[in-house]
Amino acid sequence: LAVIVMLLFLSFRSVFEVAVILGTVPMALAGGLWLLYALDYNLSVAVGVGLIALAGVAAELGVVMLVYLKLAWSGQIETCRIEGRDPGPDEVEAAVTEGALRRVRPILMTVATIFAGLLPIMLGGGTGAELMQRVAAPMVGGMLSATVLALVVLPAIWTLRLRSQVRRWSREAE
Repeated sequence: LAVIVMLLFLSFRSVFEVAVILGTVPMALAGGLWLLYALDYNLSVAVGVGLIALAGVAAELGVVMLVYLKLAWSGQIETCRIEGRDPGPDEVEAAVTEGALRRVRPILMTVATIFAGLLPIMLGGGTGAELMQRVAAPMVGGMLSATVLALVVLPAIWTLRLRSQVRRWSREAE
């Protein structure tokens, strides 16, 4: 975990952004644990493997969304600088909308692919099915909550962050 945090920090250079990305992990794990509870599965090594895989995919979804939100914001700032004005609330909304909309399809495709691969494992039978179901269950449950988080909560958090940044810039300009 420390190595992951260090790599994220070296990539983003912001404690806030690393915290937002790492915040996706508990939300995804909550969805995975919820499905484990609903299926009445006990914690085991196989479940642990599924939870670790889920944490990796959830962090990846967070990184992808955050990168595109940042790119869209950079584009809005550049547009405002060319026009000779400071970015305002309208630019925040435009940047978050543009960045989030560019990632809806790729994130939904990733989640659909995971579901397509894991649902047959969860619903199937045969040799080793009992073990594989315990690996797949946290991934299926967690991907539901991770998808909501990546598509709804992360853009909302980023909007709040950008709005506070714009307010601080406008106070400094006065």
